[in-house]
Amino acid sequence: MAVRTEGTPCWVDAQLPDLRAGKRFYGGLFGWTFDPDRDEALLRGRRVAGLLPKRDGRMPTTWTVYLATGNAGTLAARIEAAGGRMVMAPYPVGPFGVLALAADPGGAVFGLRQAGDDDGFELTGEPGTFCRMEVYTRRPDAVDTFYAAVFGYSGGRGGPGEEAGDTGPGSGRRTWSLPGSRTGDGTSAGRTVITDDFPAEMPGHVLVHFAVADCDEACAAAVRLGGRIASPARDTPHGRVAVLHDDQGARFAVLARTGSKPSGTA
Repeated sequence: MAVRTEGTPCWVDAQLPDLRAGKRFYGGLFGWTFDPDRDEALLRGRRVAGLLPKRDGRMPTTWTVYLATGNAGTLAARIEAAGGRMVMAPYPVGPFGVLALAADPGGAVFGLRQAGDDDGFELTGEPGTFCRMEVYTRRPDAVDTFYAAVFGYSGGRGGPGEEAGDTGPGSGRRTWSLPGSRTGDGTSAGRTVITDDFPAEMPGHVLVHFAVADCDEACAAAVRLGGRIASPARDTPHGRVAVLHDDQGARFAVLARTGSKPSGTA
C-alpha cells in the first residue's frame, strides 16, 4: 500500500437518501459499478468513490473530499490551533482506518482519512474519477493561511484569464500546489472567493470535481438521468467545466481538460 503525503486528497464520498437511485445516476453518468459489500464505486474494478445511505436526515446531501493523514488525532489538534474546527472527532471505521470531519476558518467542511487496510483512491484524473477540489470561501486570507499552515499548500493567484474561477462567476482565484503531488497525476486543488456574483446564502464549501471526456455531453447525460445544471459548461484555463446537481441534490463539478492524459493510478 502506497503511503500518501498528508493533505493529499485520498477519497470522496456522498451520503444519499436513496442509494439505489444514486447508483443508477452515477453508474449512468460515469460508468461506475459498485462493490456490494463496501459501499464503494468502481471503475474497471478499481476504487474511485464511496456512495453511502444517508442515516441522518439532518445531514446535507453532499460530496465530501477526504485528505490523507498519518495520525488523525494529531492533525485534528493542528487544525484547531490554526483556526479551524472539528465537526466530527476522529473515529475508527474498521478496514477503512480512521475518519474525521473538519471545517476551515471560512466554514468549508472536509474529511480526514487515516488509512487502514486500503488507501482510498485506486484511480484519479481520468474520465469518471476525482480530479480536483476547489475551496469556495468569503475569507480568502484566513483560508489560505490555514491550508498553508496545516497541510503545506502553496501557490499563487491566477492570472487574468483565471479571475472568473473554475466553475462559476466570481474573482480572486488561487491555484494550490499540494505537498507530494506528482506531475501529471491528474489531480489539483484551488481556492475561489465567494463574491457578490454568487447567491448571498451560499456558505463556504469544498466543490468536488470529476474528470470527464466531454463536459457538454456529461451535462446532457446528467439531465437525462434526473440531475440538473447549476452552472452551465464554460471554458477555463483548466479546461471546460460545469457544476451539476445529481438526482438527489448533491452538488459536484465535471471537468474536461484539454489535451489531458489519463493517469493509471492515484
